[in-house]
Amino acid sequence: MSDSLVIIPTYNEKENIENIIQTVFSLSKQFDLLIVEDNSPDGTADIVKSLMKKYPDHLFIEERKGKLGLGTAYIHGFRWALKRNYQYIFEMDADFSHNPHDLLKLYDAASKGGDLVVGSRYITGVNVVNWPMGRVLMSYYASAYVRFVTRLKVRDTTAGFVCYRRKVLETINLDRIKFVGYAFQIEMKYTAYKLGFVVKEVPIIFTDRTEGTSKMNKGIFKEAILGVISLRWRSIIGRIKPVNS
Repeated sequence: MSDSLVIIPTYNEKENIENIIQTVFSLSKQFDLLIVEDNSPDGTADIVKSLMKKYPDHLFIEERKGKLGLGTAYIHGFRWALKRNYQYIFEMDADFSHNPHDLLKLYDAASKGGDLVVGSRYITGVNVVNWPMGRVLMSYYASAYVRFVTRLKVRDTTAGFVCYRRKVLETINLDRIKFVGYAFQIEMKYTAYKLGFVVKEVPIIFTDRTEGTSKMNKGIFKEAILGVISLRWRSIIGRIKPVNS
């Protein structure tokens, strides 16, 4: 068993899932992998299960009844990880928009004092490949908007490539995390920040998927824009508290 678990939510990722799993397991450091599978009709789960025979004790799958949202998939994975002895828990997409080799960067920063480490597209400019300019601008200014409203000291507030040290997820009251799309990523970072954890960013290059279909939609952006106002208000009235408080 590794000290590190990578959580990858999947829905219809048959084109990518085998390659992403093989690439993670080829790294110089051992990472375990948990696939949180939302009943993909394309057979993603069957591919994962066939690979579990090759990687016993390192590749796992949790199957859910349907497409329940990115945030709930990660929280499901967090709870699974906390029942075991993982010290570093990662979020990563299945479609290679996050380069698996950058897991080593995130791990290094976390092992050197980062409680929450963000793989950031915007800490050294704009490091995005294959996105149309309109989407780049929307993402970049969405993060600027989040920083303005919340005062969160993170350049890439909506990033989905992150590493949590175990103590962060043990402290955050996961039952109070409400959002499921981009706003989930903002809410987790903001909550960790407000609870006093050290948040670090490391530069990555984000490359849009070349296989499969994007899960992005206008509703996800709407949730993010409106959700940050709710987060700021909850902070003002003292609703962001550690677990058991």
